[in-house]
Amino acid sequence: MKLNNQRRIAASILKVGTNRVWLDPTKASEIKEAITKADLRSLIKSGIIKERPMTGVSRGRARKRLLQKKKGRQQNTGSRKGKKTSRLTGKDVWMNKIRAQRELLYALRERESIAKETFKLLYRRAKGNYFRSRSHLMLYLKENNLLLKGKNGSK
Repeated sequence: MKLNNQRRIAASILKVGTNRVWLDPTKASEIKEAITKADLRSLIKSGIIKERPMTGVSRGRARKRLLQKKKGRQQNTGSRKGKKTSRLTGKDVWMNKIRAQRELLYALRERESIAKETFKLLYRRAKGNYFRSRSHLMLYLKENNLLLKGKNGSK
């Protein structure tokens, strides 16, 4: 039994979509006879036609995923969106790198593992982005024999 018109009119009365209109299957013949808005309003009042509740998207899976991310999981390359620089800005990368290199240089100068002139040279080179990392800086020192042997050894 087709009740498309009744469903459409009921939807406009209830101010919902046609899919959210519930028609009582046991009272189909009664619904078929209702052809005016007034007839359908009385059926809505009597509970033969009802509005179905909204169905939403469950956030259960999203909450579980967020919990895992808080623990540090699901962070590998396949899960990342956006550029590398959007996760850690270029400035932040630079600050982390230069602070680590300068800290190493200060420690070496304090222990007198490098001469003051060498410190000045390396400090300026670090500022000029000459070294990739602390380990690169140490490699440079060893390859160029800039570490002083007699003073507290090398790192």
